Amino acid sequence: MDQSSLDFTIASLGECTIPSPISVSYFTPDTKRILYNIYLNHYSDLKSPDGSPLSLEMAGPREMIFFDPSKTKAAIVTCGGLCPGINDVIRAIVMELYHRYSVHNIIGVRYGFQGLIPQYGHPVMELTPDVVKDIHAVGGSMLSSSRGRQDIRQMVNVLKRMNIDILFCIGGDGTMRATERITDEILASKLNIAVIGIPKTIDNDLHLIQKTFGFDTAISESVKAIQCAHVEAKGAPMGVGLVKIMGRQSGHIAVGAALAQNDVNIVLIPEVPFDLEGERGFLKVLERRLRERGHCVILVAEGAGQELISRNAEPVETDASGNLKLLDIGQFLRTKIETYFKKVGLEINLKYIDPSYMIRSVPANASDSNYCGALGQYAVHAGMAGKTGMLVGLMKDEFVHLPLKMVGSGMQVNPEGNLWMRILESTGQPASMKN
Repeated sequence: MDQSSLDFTIASLGECTIPSPISVSYFTPDTKRILYNIYLNHYSDLKSPDGSPLSLEMAGPREMIFFDPSKTKAAIVTCGGLCPGINDVIRAIVMELYHRYSVHNIIGVRYGFQGLIPQYGHPVMELTPDVVKDIHAVGGSMLSSSRGRQDIRQMVNVLKRMNIDILFCIGGDGTMRATERITDEILASKLNIAVIGIPKTIDNDLHLIQKTFGFDTAISESVKAIQCAHVEAKGAPMGVGLVKIMGRQSGHIAVGAALAQNDVNIVLIPEVPFDLEGERGFLKVLERRLRERGHCVILVAEGAGQELISRNAEPVETDASGNLKLLDIGQFLRTKIETYFKKVGLEINLKYIDPSYMIRSVPANASDSNYCGALGQYAVHAGMAGKTGMLVGLMKDEFVHLPLKMVGSGMQVNPEGNLWMRILESTGQPASMKN
């Protein structure tokens, strides 16, 4: 990300003139900010447009708010793939609006942005504390979800017809891009509708966001799969446990899970290319490990090694959201491993485990649930204060407001950084499997 273009200005619908109804020992003024850069060697280089050090607005309840709670109508929508913690965020938003701000007109938009397109005919859902009180114990989204681009103007027209004052959008990078466009259309139409994003990506690959919800749960669930693979690998001569987990463009889940469960011997991630064949290639590394120790556990992120798999001149496919459809690296490696060891005359016992859909469908663990609750609450504070075109995120252990345009996916594991160094130290795998 080009740091010279960073602009953390948060848009607002107008002056806040209504005293907040919530009772707290303190309020958070807009002037309370945290420094973007904490390193002395770059401190003087990163400046805001006014020449002050680059900083971010802190999240929290404001003393004066924009919307009159008795007349406010809020809507919540969840988009993209499922992820642990979505229901926790929905519950936190509803509870905060209802009990703290006395906003009793809250609706849930069903099936993602499709729910804002009349032709789909998805009915909205009334949300109250009674409706959401137990949803945090269930995985997925009580509102369901969808992928795919929808007409921005149609969605804004529906929001206008439904008299929505605040729209809360829970989703990943694609959802945040659509949310930004919705905000632009609302502002161009001079409508007083606040749009607040809550970032969701289980891969934990958003720039500027310290941690996305669902990531901690993904680590915990991945560890269970690794434990099973380890048991299977040690339970037979020359046992191989091959586990494929999520991570389209980044290996954060694979790295986090491997470090949390030190039974993994080889970690393969998108950021670190590898060869299959050759003296330094993956297959030879695996052979040496098996001959020395008699078993091996391999953890591969779904986006790893895509360049090794032939598409046989077939056209590149994308999903409804425009994401590249990945080829199955897990099945590919399984076949290559079995073929290689038949060729070298070494009998192996390979067990392949793919827990991806199980991981993303479970309820959030305690850490994620706690985090989701805070995200939902801080999102409500921002929305009621008339802030718009922004999302709530964690940065440097503080909850802050970030403009939607500043946050995008693509944060990767640095192959030269400390995190990957810890993987090499933990697994004992070679620093490079390239010939």
